[in-house]
Amino acid sequence: MPSSRRLLAGLALATSLISPPLLADARPLAVVAPWEVTGSDPSTSGYIFGRMGIAETLVEVDAEGRPAPGLASDWAVDEEGLSWRFVLRDGVLFHDGTPLTAEAVAASLRYAQAKPGMLSSAPIAAIEADGDAVVITLEAPFAPLPALLTHSTTQILAPAAYAEDGRVEAMIATGPYRLTELSPPQRLTAERFADYWGAAPAIEAVSYLAVGRGETRALMAESGDADIVFTLDPASRGRLARQERLALHAEPLPRTIVIKVNAGHPFLADETARRALSQAIDRRGIAAGLLRDPEAAAPELFPASLGPWHLGLDGEAGGDPAAAQGLLDDLGWQANGQGVRERDGEPFRLTLTTFADRPELPLVATALQDQWRELGIDLEVAVGNASGIPSGHRDGSLELGLAARNYGLVPDPLGTLSDDFGGDAQAPGGDWGAMNWSDAEVTAWLDTLRHDADPATRAELAGRVAERLNQAMPVIPVAWYQQTAAVNAELEGFSIDPLERSYRLEELTWTP
Repeated sequence: MPSSRRLLAGLALATSLISPPLLADARPLAVVAPWEVTGSDPSTSGYIFGRMGIAETLVEVDAEGRPAPGLASDWAVDEEGLSWRFVLRDGVLFHDGTPLTAEAVAASLRYAQAKPGMLSSAPIAAIEADGDAVVITLEAPFAPLPALLTHSTTQILAPAAYAEDGRVEAMIATGPYRLTELSPPQRLTAERFADYWGAAPAIEAVSYLAVGRGETRALMAESGDADIVFTLDPASRGRLARQERLALHAEPLPRTIVIKVNAGHPFLADETARRALSQAIDRRGIAAGLLRDPEAAAPELFPASLGPWHLGLDGEAGGDPAAAQGLLDDLGWQANGQGVRERDGEPFRLTLTTFADRPELPLVATALQDQWRELGIDLEVAVGNASGIPSGHRDGSLELGLAARNYGLVPDPLGTLSDDFGGDAQAPGGDWGAMNWSDAEVTAWLDTLRHDADPATRAELAGRVAERLNQAMPVIPVAWYQQTAAVNAELEGFSIDPLERSYRLEELTWTP
């Protein structure tokens, strides 16, 4: 053991001999993750305040990924779909001791609507208080409104949190933990809120520290300087798995590594060619070898956490090179004796554009290059900036783009999918979705989903959209992201929220 570690161990032992042990609920809990806290405003840092149990939203999300009661105990929409009424939960107090009122909630949502965030995408005409309820009036029916109200940018703050111009001066919210210190961009601390409306958390004090380097986070888990460490790099996971004092957890996220396809390219216009590219991918090999998690292999766009959008497919995860070869044979692509297929004298040569902001993407691109070489495709990999894919979409130069797309910003991915796949022949696709591909039925189904609130109809249409995207392959799924965490083995009740809304700290207890 290095001398510094021996010294620390000796100090810890000495401290334990002269200090009485902390009561289980008084023992503080330290959380470490990569994401910085830029300030008090939910529009920029709400995701951290939500995950740490400090701030809450009008609508929550249940275990099936559906909107559920939050600060609103119930809601309903009128027959025209233009007026939504959200009835507030009784007995809720803000962290400054003031009561949650409809006037306070309406004002908080109006402030949120005026800033960048989910509410700006909804056709909202007015947000008003009415007795014990908040009424949101729309300019046009918009069925996903409850899902938008789960987003962290819509967190409800006390009137005292705001300056007169709507700036957030203090994080005064309603969660089970109350902010006690905020030191942007790295650190915050919070304590149990004694007057919380729900079940009180067992652990009294929690802290959050933003640490950008994955190696440093792993070392903090290993040394015991952190109790929960999120987002582990693949190399560190194997080492941490051998530590008896740690438990490792992983959960698929609704973020998918996808290949964006220019369906207007003459080699890629036929969906048979796109399916051939898909079938030639050894997803399990990529997931196990590069991402260090075989369960990350994605034969479809949407993981199980997205409910009715998930088809439950498994057929293409391991690839089917023979079937892929046959599909290209049927399209007239023949081997030229030099390892590259040709058709009408043109070699099957394409460029895959990606970026290094997410360090796994260039590695995946290189794996695709090798796997498609076996198919007879000469693939060049171009690693640049993330802006290269949307700019290539707009000027038409993109052939293939490898990116990571988050379909779970809110429980209902409809907003994202409408942008990605809801265009028509004049405006097909979005920057991170389809390119030169549109489907009139998909556009109609997505439009119906925006207006129809019936759960059965929505589930049926979500399945139809997912099935059609899987058939036509305007984007090709490769792998699902996994959230990973190293957790002190003395913590009980830990689980990962697949929508990353909460760290679920209120469910944790220390082993007595």
